[in-house]
Amino acid sequence: MDCSGEERIPAQPVSRIEFLKRAGAAGVAVSIPATMATESALAESEAVQLTQLAAVSPTEARTLEAFLERLIPTDATGPGAKEANVLRYIDRSLAGPLFAFRSAYTAALVSLDAYAEKKFGAAFASLSAEQQDAILTDMDRNQATGFAPNAKAVFEMFRTHAVQGMFSDPAHGGNANFVGWKLVRFPGPRLVIPAKDQRLDVVPAASMKSTYSIPLFKSSKRS
Repeated sequence: MDCSGEERIPAQPVSRIEFLKRAGAAGVAVSIPATMATESALAESEAVQLTQLAAVSPTEARTLEAFLERLIPTDATGPGAKEANVLRYIDRSLAGPLFAFRSAYTAALVSLDAYAEKKFGAAFASLSAEQQDAILTDMDRNQATGFAPNAKAVFEMFRTHAVQGMFSDPAHGGNANFVGWKLVRFPGPRLVIPAKDQRLDVVPAASMKSTYSIPLFKSSKRS
């Protein structure tokens, strides 16, 4: 069975602009808006990752976070996986709706460190950014060895869930402080879009709030 188990999104570890362009073309279906997260949010993120993990171990979290930070890096164009707390989204999801992927993640992260040791002599999280990027490229091209069912499938699994964590509703653990929505200028969920906001030359006023803060959806919230 394909490790990703989800609709594929063509991927390649390239620039953020290219990453977002591809994510946008795929329609990042769940509520998909640009300032950096606050220092307190980053501190909270690190605390959650170290002390409140729901599914992955601290060792797995370090490896996965390093991968996510190279997949969606923080750069001059805006915040990345770290600020959006994509790791928290994946961790919580592996303890809930993505539980079927839990064993796949365990095996994939072991394989990722093993391949990093083989190629560069150190665990993935200990490598330089350039070395980490080289491994992401090997995986994307399906040239990396030791992954099940193969490196490309593992890369797509990580990438699909990273996109979800970056742009889905913050209620699910990612998109902290709405950094993902702000990055792509999504104005926030609304039940009614007036005609004036549907014009191509208009930027709708932002209303950053979780979909589940809207009474109609409160009872349907899923962690």
